[in-house]
Amino acid sequence: MTHPLGLAPSKIIAVHLNYRSRAEERGRFPEAPSYFLKPPSSLSHSGAPVVRPRGCEYLAFEGEIAVVVGRRAHRVSVAEALDHVAGYAAANDFGVYDLRHADRGSNVRSKGCDGFTPVGPLLLDAREVDPGRLTLRTWVNGELVQEASTEELLFPFAVLVADLSRLMTLEAGDVILAGTPAGSTVVRPGDVVEVELEDSGRLRNEIVEAGHDLEPIGAMPRASAADREAALGGRAAPATAPVTGAAPDRDSGAAPDRDSATATGPAPATATAAVSGPAPATAPVTAAASGPVRPAVTEETLAALRTVSTATISSVLRKKGVEHHFIEGVRPARPDLRMVGFARTLRYVPLREDVFAEIGGGMNAQKRTVEEIQPGEVLVIEARGDHGAGTLGDILALRALRRGAAGVVTDGGLRDSPSFASLDLPSYYGVPHAAVLGRRHVPLEGNVPVACGGVLVMPGDLLVGDAEGVVVVPPALAAEVAAEAVEQERQERFIYERVAAGESVDGLYPIGPRWREAYEAWAETRPVSG
Repeated sequence: MTHPLGLAPSKIIAVHLNYRSRAEERGRFPEAPSYFLKPPSSLSHSGAPVVRPRGCEYLAFEGEIAVVVGRRAHRVSVAEALDHVAGYAAANDFGVYDLRHADRGSNVRSKGCDGFTPVGPLLLDAREVDPGRLTLRTWVNGELVQEASTEELLFPFAVLVADLSRLMTLEAGDVILAGTPAGSTVVRPGDVVEVELEDSGRLRNEIVEAGHDLEPIGAMPRASAADREAALGGRAAPATAPVTGAAPDRDSGAAPDRDSATATGPAPATATAAVSGPAPATAPVTAAASGPVRPAVTEETLAALRTVSTATISSVLRKKGVEHHFIEGVRPARPDLRMVGFARTLRYVPLREDVFAEIGGGMNAQKRTVEEIQPGEVLVIEARGDHGAGTLGDILALRALRRGAAGVVTDGGLRDSPSFASLDLPSYYGVPHAAVLGRRHVPLEGNVPVACGGVLVMPGDLLVGDAEGVVVVPPALAAEVAAEAVEQERQERFIYERVAAGESVDGLYPIGPRWREAYEAWAETRPVSG
């Protein structure tokens, strides 16, 4: 079938990471663009169904801009690159994370299925639009889930064309998919995804289930914990740090993240400035500010941390030389809920009326950060311990919960605090306070290192909370801390039973040589945790 836009590309080239919001979401900023190829047979159009292969659960959309080459480009400069572009269209870079393992990161099958690259419905003439100020939006079932301007591109279109043409000839009709902003997640049969570029109409595709099983010939669908997290919009484990913690096997077929990058430093200012001038004031985010790539933490480790108390974790952390880990001065809104999750940080600074008038209203840093929360993340707010105003209310807390947040921690006031008693979101706060944050705070920035309750919290740190409070666990130590905490609590159960039976704590607490054999015999009959 002929494509409605007349597209017949010799190749479709997709960029891994290119929007600042997506880089922040993934926790890494590439120094240079990296790419993968999609087969021309994946090309589709508005109205065509997107077929999810049977056995796959993690089909994700990615609203993108298709840059359509207008005339052959070979070794063109950045300055002349856009002269080779015919136009821009809405596109959707679908992929099944269940098959990411299959082709060692090349995305051949995970991204190359028939119909996985719908483009359309209209092509914006490159001569009539400003490529540095185009707005891309994506809806799922009518709900806006992605919105971004090309002002936040790490690598503008001209850089992509010039970079690719250094080594390959771009032919007329070739398509470059310029990356997706934050907000990509999983869709299922029956869902409808729409993508719009400016006012060029909506690219609309419904998800359907394949009518046949996959033949068991080659790789079959499976998804690791890291794949699932990445599909749902979180950070995948880096290719060099498998989720199991084992050394990478070069022959295992393990695939790196679809958005994996060659480095974690900030995007080079020279590439962006060469086309679009200086980056906006909010643009340059360093790797440290956006959150380091955290080591992989297994589901087993997270499960273990859910079974042990913060008191035990605190004891283990002190043994490992991490003294400053307990967030002081906060209380739980729901002592019955436990919390384990990764930090998504938000920083408030003292109120200054003119600054608040400029950046404190509308879709400010507070609301943006809530809208960027990914499943399993804890919103950690630095309010400088100032209890003179609320820092979060029940509506934004509910929104965070709906986005999959694992909890909220603020060392300031909590507004609408009675509502939190019925909200299934672990929430820790300094004091209840009815006043809005504009009384004492300016929401300045998200996903940066913060000080909460006297403790440094880095984006991606693990937080564990129970009725006693909240501790911060460095992800690199999580597995060791979890294992030692589980063992410590098992020993303490043994000690408690002996003390309850009338034994002296001398030589028993902690367990000494006299009690070691009895403990080991007891431990063989007891579960590791519980």
